[in-house]
Amino acid sequence: MEKGLAFPQDCRDLLHSLRMKSKYALFLAFVVVVFVFIEKENKIISRVSDRLKQIPQPLADANSTDPALILADNASLLSLSELDSAFTQLQGRLRNLSLQLGVEPAAEAAAGAQGEVEAKAKEPPRPREARPRRHVLLMATTRTGSSFVGEFFNQQGNIFYLFEPLWHIERTVSFESGGANAAGSALVYRDVLKQLFLCDLYVLEHFISPLPEDHLTQFMFRRGSSRSLCEDPVCTPFVKKVFEKYHCKNRRCGPLNVTLAAEACRRKEHMALKAVRIRQLEFLQPLAEDPRLDLRVIQLVRDPRAVLASRMVAFAGKYEGWKKWLAEGQARLGEEEVQRLRGNCESIRLSAELGLRQPAWLRGRYMLVRYEDVARWPLQKAREMYRFAGIPLTAQVEDWIRRNTQAAQDGSGIYSTQKNSSEQFEKWRFSMPFKLAQVVQAACAPAMHLFGYRLARDAASLTNRSVSLLEERGTFWVT
Repeated sequence: MEKGLAFPQDCRDLLHSLRMKSKYALFLAFVVVVFVFIEKENKIISRVSDRLKQIPQPLADANSTDPALILADNASLLSLSELDSAFTQLQGRLRNLSLQLGVEPAAEAAAGAQGEVEAKAKEPPRPREARPRRHVLLMATTRTGSSFVGEFFNQQGNIFYLFEPLWHIERTVSFESGGANAAGSALVYRDVLKQLFLCDLYVLEHFISPLPEDHLTQFMFRRGSSRSLCEDPVCTPFVKKVFEKYHCKNRRCGPLNVTLAAEACRRKEHMALKAVRIRQLEFLQPLAEDPRLDLRVIQLVRDPRAVLASRMVAFAGKYEGWKKWLAEGQARLGEEEVQRLRGNCESIRLSAELGLRQPAWLRGRYMLVRYEDVARWPLQKAREMYRFAGIPLTAQVEDWIRRNTQAAQDGSGIYSTQKNSSEQFEKWRFSMPFKLAQVVQAACAPAMHLFGYRLARDAASLTNRSVSLLEERGTFWVT
């Protein structure tokens, strides 16, 4: 009985063995066919390649003839591509079939894949393509809203921002106004500016008074207006009984270490600074042409009537003559005061006209922005400025703009950056005497016309809220 049951089992084993052998035989036959096919294809490709090599190289350029048409009799570039694709597919199918039939154990396949991963891991990492380092100059004059606009760059973590570093040069080096002396001061400012853009902050040490000791100073002008100078590692531990005239706002830091500041500057992706002492745009040509720099100049302008009204409040001591003229009703204002006002407006206008002409050295590097437009559409204008600079705008900056342009009331202090910007940019109209506005309009008419500021015909038109004194210019200001 047991032998009767064993015999069919032996038959089944025999049949199973025959089936497996037939499968292997079929597989081997398939492999032979595939390799024969591949060998034939390789010979075809080899012959085509030899033919291609025999064709003279300049032939493709003769009479602007398409290379595909030249090879029509021998082979086509498209057919070569198809053969290569077919060869790759056959290799993949052969490998999959081998795995299914057990010819190549799955463990070995996994080991091979793991080996490929390890080999790739051992390869040196490809260097990440770095963004080009931008150097942004916010060029303005006093009381044009430059402190506010400068914060658009100060609030971004990957930008090293400096607030008015040229203040030290003006305080230390005295130049008479006009002529060669004015040109001399511009050259000094420009050369210092170049070194700062290269993160050579040591250049400032020659102008800081008293002179720094061991690269330490307590007198870096408006240090607190630069986040980069008040964050780690530049913010060193606070030193007791050391008075720092220009200290950080939100934390206590030791004296500024210029070496640490310079290192922080080099670590940041971009560099930006605000300067109100660069008056002539043409003096910046060597910086724009310097291969070490990628300069972007944003010139910020404001209605000169608003600028004068703000200066008379912020720098009251310098405008005693104007106030006396308004109070006593004298027939004429001192000619020297008017000439200074006219000279400032002309300097701004000439720089703007040069920038808008887009000479070759400045093409793509200049942008003109009106403060009034920034005040009305701060987020939109910030995006335009960042797009012009070639720097991605972060959510951190956008949040700061939203918080600081919708304040219930303007912040205190002449350098405050907290504003209800959409309501305050024309407040000067309702407090400025018309005869003062007339003086400004007479001295600055060419600049006002260029920038789109309308003249007030009388006192009523100056204070009429329904009539805007600002022409719409749109994207004309981005060049």
